[in-house]
Amino acid sequence: MSKRNTQQRRHAIVSKVNEQGEVSVDQLAKLFATSEVTIRKDLAALENNGLLLRRYGGAIAMPTEMVSDVEENVSVRKLAIAKAAAARIRDHNRIIIDSGSTTASLISLLGEKQGLIVMTNSLNVANALNELENEPTLLMTGGTWDPHSEAFQGQVAESVLRSYDFDQLFIGADGIDIARGTTTFNELVGLSRVMAEVSREVVVMVESSKVGRKIPNLELPWGNIHTLITDDGLSDEAKQQIEQHGVQVICTAAE
Repeated sequence: MSKRNTQQRRHAIVSKVNEQGEVSVDQLAKLFATSEVTIRKDLAALENNGLLLRRYGGAIAMPTEMVSDVEENVSVRKLAIAKAAAARIRDHNRIIIDSGSTTASLISLLGEKQGLIVMTNSLNVANALNELENEPTLLMTGGTWDPHSEAFQGQVAESVLRSYDFDQLFIGADGIDIARGTTTFNELVGLSRVMAEVSREVVVMVESSKVGRKIPNLELPWGNIHTLITDDGLSDEAKQQIEQHGVQVICTAAE
């Protein structure tokens, strides 16, 4: 079990939760021979994707009547965010698309863009880009594979990025700290900061439900972010507080 990658382990966790109805962090850590910290990260990611509900010390299965509604609402919100992000991309732009489900939802909207050059550290993003008929020029960072973020990280990836300059970076986040910036469960934040350094515009794509989430690791401070695209669930107060950091905030409405 310890050799399962993150995606396989999380799939197995969902199956176990649905089978038993409720599981504890301790139980899962022993079952998968991994740390409780890793399991908590897994549960947070799975809850964010609407696959279970976290409870103190563990998680419970998502009530059946909620599953389809949650999945539909999440996908609709992400698509609305992606449409607003795609509208900012011009033909022949040089862009970075970071790993993540929200940023990945941008790819299907790039089919009409001409002459794009796209850098990514994600195999999933790269494979999806490779299927576009307009055939954007695809660049990959390479580097050390990180199973937690399911993307390449490390000094090699950072060095490759510093060899280029880009018009835009499209990046997600595990959470938004209104006072500090974007936050993440992943302790490897160096590559995200290099991505921001080599991009003229940094666009954060994130659902409003992540605003205010308490996550310790600061990924990008507000000073490195130009635009935040989220859904219309963001409160006016939170929007104003973020804008005070000099960040443009775009709230999208699902169609």
